[in-house]
Amino acid sequence: MDYQEAKDKFISTWGSLGSLWGINKAMAQIQALLFISTKPLSMEEIMEDLKISRGNTSMNLRQLMDWGIVTKTLVAGERKEFFTTEKDVQELARIVAKERSRREIKPVIKVLEEVSSIENDGTEKTKELIKQTKALHELTETMDVMINKLVDQKQNWITKSVLKLFK
Repeated sequence: MDYQEAKDKFISTWGSLGSLWGINKAMAQIQALLFISTKPLSMEEIMEDLKISRGNTSMNLRQLMDWGIVTKTLVAGERKEFFTTEKDVQELARIVAKERSRREIKPVIKVLEEVSSIENDGTEKTKELIKQTKALHELTETMDVMINKLVDQKQNWITKSVLKLFK
């Protein structure tokens, strides 16, 4: 397999896996391209390499910047905007985990808290709803706290955390 074939395969596979960490295929492909790039890339370079439209590229770059995964960078002597991504795999995983918690888990915790704190009218169905949603709320909140503790340990947090589990 030559460089171009390996590059295309990596970007395609990373794009397909993007949905597992909460982003769309084009976002993941842009991030993958930036991840393996040796230099910051312009929007035009990204569009050309991935064969996607300006609008799609622009929208997905903005979303990646909102996630904190991609940043704009200045290139001396250039007027165009250039983009780069986090190169440290563990830091990238930490950023994604924190953002998924903020976007997905925290809103669920809020809803479960609201639902589990309804007034108990004494009926069996209300008691069951309160009981089950409180249990789910506690579990979700505990898991979120654990995830946040893991991701707050910046240096080698994945490795350290997994090793602690096996001790």
